[in-house]
Amino acid sequence: MILHELISLDVLRVIWWGLLGVLLIGFALTDGFDMGVGALLPFVGRTDTERRIAINTVGPVWEGNQVWFILGGGAIFAAWPLLYAMSFSGFYLAMWLVLAALILRPVGFKYRSKRDSTAWRSGWDWALFVGGFVPALLFGVAVGNVLQGAPFHLTPDLLPVYEGSWYGKLLGLLNPFALLAGVVSAAMLIMHGGAWLGLKAEDPVAGRARAIGLYAAGVAFAGYLLAGVWIAFGIDGYTFTSEIVANGPSNPLHSEVAKGGSWLAAYSARPWIVIAPAMGLIGMVMAAMGLRAKREVSTLLWSKLAIFGVISSVGLTMFPFILPSSSDPNSSLTVWDASSSHLTLFVMLVVTLIFVPLILVYTAWVYKVLWGKVTEDDVIAENGQMY
Repeated sequence: MILHELISLDVLRVIWWGLLGVLLIGFALTDGFDMGVGALLPFVGRTDTERRIAINTVGPVWEGNQVWFILGGGAIFAAWPLLYAMSFSGFYLAMWLVLAALILRPVGFKYRSKRDSTAWRSGWDWALFVGGFVPALLFGVAVGNVLQGAPFHLTPDLLPVYEGSWYGKLLGLLNPFALLAGVVSAAMLIMHGGAWLGLKAEDPVAGRARAIGLYAAGVAFAGYLLAGVWIAFGIDGYTFTSEIVANGPSNPLHSEVAKGGSWLAAYSARPWIVIAPAMGLIGMVMAAMGLRAKREVSTLLWSKLAIFGVISSVGLTMFPFILPSSSDPNSSLTVWDASSSHLTLFVMLVVTLIFVPLILVYTAWVYKVLWGKVTEDDVIAENGQMY
């Protein structure tokens, strides 16, 4: 027996669908509070010292948190090449804006304190705000568009063709439902940033962060409920109209898909998946209560549960669809027809099982070493290790 045949292709596809979700959730759980702190920065710090306290709560860890973003992109490229091609073709300008915003973060950290100028530092603080808020918003916008389907079709040789002009592709992403999803994403990560600053900073920075995070939790909760109602009554789902071949070739054109009905039909077929949105809503409520009560560790954990539940609910609701096509449903990408080969998925799984645990152990060690609050005395003492 050939080694990779120990696990069937359909099982490997589901495993890699789950691993992709794990990597994206890992990015949101870790780099999410980095983005949240960036979005909060101009509002929680009223003096240069207070803003430096906020910056230094994430300064030592943001680079490590970016690993999850890189791993997620790599997983899409290697395990789901069709998804990589389709998403980066249609969302190219949005991806460029996200990357440009993310680049502002390391530049801002490095250059902000190079000059003792109020205008100079204030400018970089707002750049860090953009570096946190814009990606948090656009990641949600992307999810909102995925739920609605992207306007592409596949040629017989599987080349993606997107409709509209180059600027139309960007403006088309900014539709009302996608913007609502973006607001939910941004509010949720601002809540996460507030929980992080409540843990890692002292008053008054922590107090202001909790106050804003509490309002953000309310916006995220209301927006998530509204999005659920919108999905139930205003967004068409996608379904297979032909037999599903889980071990078939990676060619979406071999199956037939229809647009219509509701995504929420998945909850009738698989009732157990209701646990995902329940975790999202419960996590938001408990995080809000923790922010109000000034609890620290538990608040951050509840915030993480909210993010885990919200992102999981999208994936579980859409399964097995990954990127539906609104203009040609038969071109929609699913778990069963958009993956790499059997051998590639198996080899990647072996590598993942070796290296991801190492990343987790190293990450846990880093957070253990850096445990504790960033204080005003730490910043004022300035030992060359503070931003």
